[in-house]
Amino acid sequence: MTQGPRPTLRVATYNIHRCRGIDGRTRPERIASVLRAVDADVVALQEVVGAGPRGGGHAEAIGASLGMGWVMAPARQFRGHQFGNAVLSRLPITQHLAHDLSWKTCEPRHMQRVDISAHGTTLHLYNVHLGTAILERRSQARRLAIIVCDRHVTGPKLVLGDFNEWMRGLATSLLNEKLSSVDLRDFLRRKRTQRTYPGLFPILHLDRIYYAGRVEVVAVELPRTRLSLVASDHLPLVADVRLG
Repeated sequence: MTQGPRPTLRVATYNIHRCRGIDGRTRPERIASVLRAVDADVVALQEVVGAGPRGGGHAEAIGASLGMGWVMAPARQFRGHQFGNAVLSRLPITQHLAHDLSWKTCEPRHMQRVDISAHGTTLHLYNVHLGTAILERRSQARRLAIIVCDRHVTGPKLVLGDFNEWMRGLATSLLNEKLSSVDLRDFLRRKRTQRTYPGLFPILHLDRIYYAGRVEVVAVELPRTRLSLVASDHLPLVADVRLG
């Protein structure tokens, strides 16, 4: 009996910039529309406004609009609301952890680990938003690599998010030593379609996907629609993967 190809899982990473678009308007429903078109099974979000004194946050609103479960790892407060990373998933979430990557007096940063039951295996997904300072990112990349490469955590791993590094700097070099990297040039031919920031006229590639274990990346997209170009200051980065 010949086995067919393993099913694919669609994942995405998207810095939603507090749902504030290039036009200055805060519209969670616009972010939800972008993600509905992307049609990912699992989405890693950065710069998410969570619950606060004025009610539920954007993660709750977007998750409800898409019919997806969600978990959030707040790193700090934003106008009285939680603020940080969130993961949306159509698939069962079996475990959720947060790792503090904050460095000295810089803005607090957390890395979110979400374990997802997918196609008979457990996917360990790490949602990342690194800092903007060079020394900060170097320290965070070292800690990130140690956490992700923990041999006690077995199975396929995806590390995705906003790495805030537009050239091959120290953080990128370190992570490339420890993990496999999705090279957009292998999937997107035109150079201008390989950039994710800023949204309307992208000139920098800040959003990345790394992986370890039995993961096969079969396709990558960077949706450039009229809506995605204005909904946030980043574009979503989407990948179809097969898990071992």
